[in-house]
Formats: sequence, C-alpha cells, structure tokens
Amino acid sequence: MSDEQNHGRMLQLTAQIVSAHLGNNNVASEALPALINSVYASLSGAGHVAAEPVRPEPAVPVKKSVFAEYIICLEDGKKLKMLKRHLATSYDLTPEQYRARWGLASDYPMVAPNYAARRSELAKTIGLGRKPAAAPMPKPVAAPVKRGRKPKA
Repeated sequence: MSDEQNHGRMLQLTAQIVSAHLGNNNVASEALPALINSVYASLSGAGHVAAEPVRPEPAVPVKKSVFAEYIICLEDGKKLKMLKRHLATSYDLTPEQYRARWGLASDYPMVAPNYAARRSELAKTIGLGRKPAAAPMPKPVAAPVKRGRKPKA
C-alpha cells in the first residue's frame, strides 16, 4: 500500500475504534483528542518491529582480558585487580549483569588470579576458614578420698 492509502486506512481504523470505545464508555470531551492520538499512535506503531539492540564492542578481546596480575574491564579497558567494585560504581552493574552483557561464562573471574591466590594464602596463614581446634580433654583429677564419720564408741 502507498503511504496515502496507509494513512487513510489508519484514520478509518482509528475512527472505528474510538467510536466503539465512546459507545461503551463515558469520556470527557477534553480527553477525546488525547484518546484519538493514542489510538492512532498505537495503530501506526503496531506494524513496526523494534530493532534488535546492537551488542557493544569490548575495549579488548575477551580472551586477552584476564592476566595474572590484573583484569581488564571490557567496558572501558582499565586494568584492575578487583572488577566488582569498579563495575558497581562506574556502570551500576552487578557481576552477573556484566557477564550477561558480554556473554561471559559464569566462572569468569572478577578478581586477578594472583591477587586471589595471595589473599587466600594470607587468610590460611591467619587461620580463617578453619574451625577452632578442640581443647584437649582434661585428665580427670582424682578427688581426695573422704572419710566417713568417725564411729561412736
């Protein structure tokens, strides 16, 4: 259909829908132009398909974003040891949202591997993550033998 025929058809459908609505509902005369505009806009936009959002390009390739000493943020290319806080403050993203946005695996690290190993070793040396050692059972102390009453003579 040509644009003129399409426009005429949209006006005709708008008139039918608005008249059917007015026949069954009470509408204030001031609200009538807004109703007509909203129906026409809805009909005009009904045939259009929303464009698929374009996936952004990462600052560096995903395979080259994880190094032993740092991780490179795919959003801006910054070298960081911990990515989670940077994402939250700069981009308002959680690690899950970041992974979904860039199509990363659920085990993609948010901390540089050497930094994580160093922190883990530190935690182990100070004893975090272990249950406290059970105190050895005290040896039973022999109670002094009590003597009974002295017998009466």
